[in-house]
Amino acid sequence: MRIKYFTLLLIFYSSTVLSTEWSGQIGVEVRLFSESAAYSQQHGHNSSIYIQPEFYHQYESGDSSITFVPYLRIDQHDNERTHADIRELTWVNVQDNLEWRVGIRKVFWGVTESQHLVDIINQTDSVDSTDGEEKLGQPMLNLSYITDIGSFDFFVLPYFRERTFAGKDGRLRSQPYVDTSTVFYESSEKEKHIDYAIRWAHSIDEWDLGVSYFNGTSRDPRFIAATDSSGSSVLNPYYDVIQQAGVDLQATYGSWLWKLESIHRAGIGGSSNNSYNAFTGGVEYTFYSVIGEATDVGLVFEYLRDDRGESATTPFQKDVMLGVRFNLNDEQSTDALIGVIKDLDKDSVIYSFEANRRLTNNLKLSVEARKYSNLTSNDVLYSYLNDDYVQIDLVYYF
Repeated sequence: MRIKYFTLLLIFYSSTVLSTEWSGQIGVEVRLFSESAAYSQQHGHNSSIYIQPEFYHQYESGDSSITFVPYLRIDQHDNERTHADIRELTWVNVQDNLEWRVGIRKVFWGVTESQHLVDIINQTDSVDSTDGEEKLGQPMLNLSYITDIGSFDFFVLPYFRERTFAGKDGRLRSQPYVDTSTVFYESSEKEKHIDYAIRWAHSIDEWDLGVSYFNGTSRDPRFIAATDSSGSSVLNPYYDVIQQAGVDLQATYGSWLWKLESIHRAGIGGSSNNSYNAFTGGVEYTFYSVIGEATDVGLVFEYLRDDRGESATTPFQKDVMLGVRFNLNDEQSTDALIGVIKDLDKDSVIYSFEANRRLTNNLKLSVEARKYSNLTSNDVLYSYLNDDYVQIDLVYYF
């Protein structure tokens, strides 16, 4: 694969010519489940380790730099969760109001808390995290043009990354499980289809605005029912070529944050007429120094809507999210978020908890918990019914 050769050349050049500055993190993760697995192949409690070093060099001219961020996770039970990736391997050049970025990168778009509809450049690394926040590195050529009326970003994406899925032995997987040994594409070029995207972003007084357009292979696959070599029922991913227009905005007025992400997506099923709209919007209000004259407490409300209704491939076709955020503003940078997402058409509820605390200058403890309640058989997340869990991460930064 040409991208692999390009990657190897950059690594070789970096290690033989440039002086290096290294940092990164090493983590140990333990995931404890409150119930036995729903399906016989699945494991019980699970642990894994991961490492993500980072190399950075700025050239003497000051206008160019290179960054290299490899990633490796080794999982106790699920072979599909044991994986390696290059999160970033990028050369950056800045000339006046032009910025060039070439290589492999992660790009984030979005403002809302519960989901990021407009965030489409990178593929989701769904075995690494259950909330969709972790992404695979994306090969790209990116030009940013900075003006007084906003920044314009142009992306050429020459290679597609398939989504990761838990294996037959894994937890938090669909039933039937997703078999990635057989993958289908609408494009005859498959993963070599060249995608492109553009985005305009600007800040006007209290408003941060973003408008984007993407044309290429969908990061969200559909699934085709099939059987594997043993005759078991499986799901095979199918990746359409889509067009997506997106808008994201955030307004800050004192203690209030108003947020919106909205998309129009066409091309599902190979038809430009087969399209849908989705949006997530809401507000966050922060009470400052309300506990012990230091702790800030934020209240979060968001409404999630997908006009495909029951045919949506996401669980958030008509839901509300309520959350409470705590920031202790202490030396240990302690924070926590408690959230609830309620389906307005059904009784299903997702409860979540996330907390972080720095133990030393180099050591951080994170705790995450998910509970899935009142799931019905036609719910996208029904196979998670027995997968309530608590996850503990201990991370060392170097």
